[in-house]
Amino acid sequence: MFMGTIRKRTYFCLLFLLIASLIGQSAASLGDHLPDFKECVKVCQAENCQDGNEVIPLHLRLMLWTCPSECDYTCQHVVTDRRVARDPPMLNPVLQFHGKWPFRRILGMQEPFSVLFSLFNFLAHWHGIGRLRETVPAWHSLRPYYIAFGYCGLACWTFSTIFHMRDLSLTEKLDYFGAGANVMYGFYLALLRIFRLDQEKPRHKPTLRRLLTTVCALLYTLHVCYLSFWSWDYTYNMIANIVIGMAQNILWVAFSIHRYRKYGKDWMAWPGMIVVWIILAMSLELLDFPPWHELIDAHSLWHLGTVIPTAWWYLFLIKDVQNDVAGDRLKA
Repeated sequence: MFMGTIRKRTYFCLLFLLIASLIGQSAASLGDHLPDFKECVKVCQAENCQDGNEVIPLHLRLMLWTCPSECDYTCQHVVTDRRVARDPPMLNPVLQFHGKWPFRRILGMQEPFSVLFSLFNFLAHWHGIGRLRETVPAWHSLRPYYIAFGYCGLACWTFSTIFHMRDLSLTEKLDYFGAGANVMYGFYLALLRIFRLDQEKPRHKPTLRRLLTTVCALLYTLHVCYLSFWSWDYTYNMIANIVIGMAQNILWVAFSIHRYRKYGKDWMAWPGMIVVWIILAMSLELLDFPPWHELIDAHSLWHLGTVIPTAWWYLFLIKDVQNDVAGDRLKA
């Protein structure tokens, strides 16, 4: 029965990869090719951008909006409003521009609710790190790895916040590299914790830990180098993250099932339950509907959906260490 569960998870992983690859291949932005949009941008730039960026309000310039980008943003909404007013949405749907829906800015932020929900995730990690520092003994071998997980999460959601505030080439790269580091470290932590490579005994464990650290660091470095110097490939990046993410999910689910059956403690099943929650949150990405009131879309809801499991995960890490400490005391 246990192997049957693993096989089902593997089949789900393969199906998810197939869907993800199709999404990556079909993410064309039809709005970019609309004659109305091209003409609008051309006229706007000709009439407004001769004197540089002086016509742009200061708070927008501080957010690195330029006259051409302001024209692009304005024309997206002008064209979208015309299409929606002219015909019912089913006949004249809202289209994406440059791979994104036409969001309504707030204080110069391109996707304000994705920014807000990214900040919620940042705060969940921040609070979790504080709880780890308070409750996990300084001598415990898992403490530095669990805290490093928190700092990796802080970096990931910082870059996500910046990217959703302003979509630029640099902020996009930081967001993707931060997310990739977070996924890779999660995989590293799963192997380290499940097989207790943090411990110094038996003698082969430090060697395996160093090997795992080297392999994960090398894979991440190659991933970043490929995207930076070879090809900025969205489909490859998505598949790479899903493969590593699903690998760690399968490990945590198997670990949860094994420990729950062995010890019967409810909290030992938490990692598997958290994995299911996160997969359901990720599935929101498959909906990809036009933003509600030009503000909230499926991607922002995905970010919102990861806040509670993040906080829940830190509760598990604390429980895990407390159980480990209690076991050591019993042995002593």
